[in-house]
Amino acid sequence: MQNIYASIYESIKKDIVEGKLGANDRLPSIREQARQLSVSTTPVEAAYQQLAAEGFIESRPRKGFFVAALPVSYGQFTLADHQSKPVHFEMKRVVEDAYLYDFHLCKNDFTGFPISHWKRLLTDTLRDEYNELLFYGDYQGEAGLREELAAYLYRIRGVVCRKEQIVIGAEQHLLLHYLAILLKDVSPVMAVEDPCYPLLPYTFQAEGYEISYVTEADQGIDMSRLLQTSARIVAVSPSHQYPGGRVMPINERMELLRWAKAHGGYIIEDDYGGELRYLGQPVPALQGLAPGANVVYIGGFSQILAPDICIHYMVLPDSLLDAYHHLRRRLWFEQSSSRIYQRTLEKFMEQGYFEKHIRRMRNLYRKKSHQLAEALQTHFQGYGEVISPHAGFHLILSLQTSSPEQEMVELARSHGIVVASATAFYGDKSFYHPSRRFLIGFGGVVWERIDEGIALLRKLWEPYFLVEGKPFI
Repeated sequence: MQNIYASIYESIKKDIVEGKLGANDRLPSIREQARQLSVSTTPVEAAYQQLAAEGFIESRPRKGFFVAALPVSYGQFTLADHQSKPVHFEMKRVVEDAYLYDFHLCKNDFTGFPISHWKRLLTDTLRDEYNELLFYGDYQGEAGLREELAAYLYRIRGVVCRKEQIVIGAEQHLLLHYLAILLKDVSPVMAVEDPCYPLLPYTFQAEGYEISYVTEADQGIDMSRLLQTSARIVAVSPSHQYPGGRVMPINERMELLRWAKAHGGYIIEDDYGGELRYLGQPVPALQGLAPGANVVYIGGFSQILAPDICIHYMVLPDSLLDAYHHLRRRLWFEQSSSRIYQRTLEKFMEQGYFEKHIRRMRNLYRKKSHQLAEALQTHFQGYGEVISPHAGFHLILSLQTSSPEQEMVELARSHGIVVASATAFYGDKSFYHPSRRFLIGFGGVVWERIDEGIALLRKLWEPYFLVEGKPFI
C-alpha cells in the first residue's frame, strides 16, 4: 500500500506544481479516485490527507477536496527527476503488474464469496429503499445493522453490548481518529504491545500521543513496565497479537482489567479477524469478561468479508457515550459508511448467510494455511523455522541470516513473489529477533501456485543461507 499511496501523492503533487491542476480545481472524491485507479480507498485517503497537511489541497465541508492556491514563487522550484509519473500512468503500472505468486499477508480469497446471495440482497435494497438510503443516515450507523451486530458479537465473540454502544465507520483510521480525540483528557500516553499492527499507535501518535512499548518482543504486557509509565490507555490484541499470533492468557486479561479499574484507565481491544482461528475455537473477547469496564472493542468486516464493503465498527463503554455524542455534535460529522451496503449487510446477517460464510472461509483458510506450511517445511527444511499463528492470513518464516530482510523481500518481488518483512511491526528494534522473520500470506494466493512459488523463493534465497559455504543451521 505504501508504494500505491506514494504514487498517488507524488503524481497529484507534480500536477499541481506544474500547473496541470490549478487553484480551486476539484479533485475526484476519495471513493471515485479509488474506483478509477482500481485500488482501495485507504491509500487514496492517505495521499489526500498528506497533500492537505502540506497545503497543496484543502478540504471544503460537504463539497470535497480542491487544489489550494500556491505562492507565485513556488513555481520557480522544480521537482526531482526521480519522482513518479502522473498518477494514471503510474497507477496503471502498479495495478496491472500483478504478481504471479502473491503471498500478500492480508489478502482475501474471494472464490468463496457468496456473490449470488449478496447480489440479490443488494438488488432488493436498491429496489425497495434507494430513495431513503441515498440521504444521510444515522451518524452511528444503521440501527438495524447495529442490532444484528450486537447479537452476532455476543454469540460469536462473547462481547456484551447494546446497539447504542456501537459506532460504524467506513475506515479503521477514521474511527481511531475519533477515539483518539475522545480519550485526550484521559492520558497523553498510550501503551502498546511490541510487535503490533501499527495503524492504531500511529493514528494516536499523529494526534499528539506519546507511544510507550511495554512488552518484551512477542511477550505479554509487562505490568511493572506499564506502571512505570504515565499511560492510562493500553492497546492490545488479546485474541491474536499481530503478527506472531500470541493469545493473551486469562490471568493477563484479568490483570489488565484490574489495572484499568484501579487507575481509571482504558483498554483498546483490537479484534480484527478474531473469527479466523484455525486451532480449536475462536478465543472470546476480553470485553466480555467485564462488560461494564473501560474497554473499547474494535472490529470490522474487511478480513472476514471484503475490504471494499468499507464497514468497520467500535463498541464504546458506557463511560464514553456522553463524550462521544458531545464530540459528534461539535464536529457535525455524518456517517461515512455506505447506507446501502449497511442495509445489505444487515439482511445478509439476518438471513444467516454471514455466519455460514464465516464457517466456510475458516475451513478454506485452514486448508490453505496447512498447504503453505507443508510447502515451507519441505523447501526450507534445515534452513529455518515455520511459525503458525493459527489465525489470520499469514505464516511466519524465521531464517538464520545476517542479510537485511528488505533486500531479500525486494529480490523476491523482482521475480514475481510477494512476501513481507516482520521488522516494520516492531516498535523497539532492540527487542527484535536475531533471526530474520518473513510474513508469508496464504489468503489471496492461488492454490496451484503455493508450492511452486515457495520452491522458487527457496532457490532465490538460498545464497543468503550460507556463510563461507556452510549453512547457518
